[in-house]
Amino acid sequence: MAQDIRALFKNSEITPEKMPKNHQQRFIKKLNKALPKASHSKFKSMLIAASVVGLLGISFGVFKYFQPQPIKSNLPSQVAVNKALKTKTLGDISPGLKKIENYYIASINLELSKISYTAETKDLFDDYIEQLNELDKEYKRLLKDLTESGPNELTINALIDNLKLRLNLLHRLKAQLKKLGTHNEEITQSI
Repeated sequence: MAQDIRALFKNSEITPEKMPKNHQQRFIKKLNKALPKASHSKFKSMLIAASVVGLLGISFGVFKYFQPQPIKSNLPSQVAVNKALKTKTLGDISPGLKKIENYYIASINLELSKISYTAETKDLFDDYIEQLNELDKEYKRLLKDLTESGPNELTINALIDNLKLRLNLLHRLKAQLKKLGTHNEEITQSI
């Protein structure tokens, strides 16, 4: 089955033919007539347009890079702009701090809702509420500091400590009200 290809060519009747003279030139001439000429003018105009767009982009980038940066000053107008900024909270810094802040605020609100006072304990209750208001003012000042100077460890710790202190004050108030309530009950039972 397998045959040598050289033997096949020797036995075949194929005779090597020579190409006619000027065959290659005639072939190229016919090929050029059959194929349409490529439009080089469209390609050149697209190349020029792309070059112009590229140069405009580079020049804009260089212009922005070498443009002088505005100097920050503490003029009254700058202070007004800073006050217009939204005050940051712990939740704006990280999701973990947001959970902590939400936990303490929810606990504080829950404790406040649970506290009931009477006419005898109103003075004690008002003293604690005044302390809570002072802590709230301090908390707002710390939030303003956080917004203006950016987050730092001392400010964040002070904010969390403020929330802890408010919650502890409410626990102490609740304990004192409970103690006074049981003390008042003992007095009324002894009479």
